Amino acid sequence: MSEGQKPYTGGCLCGAFRYQASGEPKASGHCYCGDCRKASGSGFIPFMAFPASATRLIGETEVHESPSARGTTATRNFCPRCHSLVMGGAIGKDTTYNIYAGSLDDPSLFHPTIAVFTRGRPEWAVIPPTLKVLDIGK
Repeated sequence: MSEGQKPYTGGCLCGAFRYQASGEPKASGHCYCGDCRKASGSGFIPFMAFPASATRLIGETEVHESPSARGTTATRNFCPRCHSLVMGGAIGKDTTYNIYAGSLDDPSLFHPTIAVFTRGRPEWAVIPPTLKVLDIGK
């Protein structure tokens, strides 16, 4: 982390699982895929992608895997105590982790730039006009 740069910190509702990410996210946006909608109970998941090597994790997670919109496996990490959805990625295996912006200690650090997997989203899941829509997925 460069001198003076504020780290991205956050975690679950009860504090049993925490993270710290350094540097700037590789990507930042909203995912509107059906899997993210179901997992979050919302119209999308706001995410920030960080290299796994720049992310420090503290505590244990409960893992849930399901088919992803790309046809691979989506791995989501929850706190085993409070069941908060915190991040995506297979810990110790994936090279990138997706931190869910709702778990940030300082939500003002989230600056989305893209919208992904927008086809098939419900009309009420509005895409902000400032986001670049990437035509990927179903």
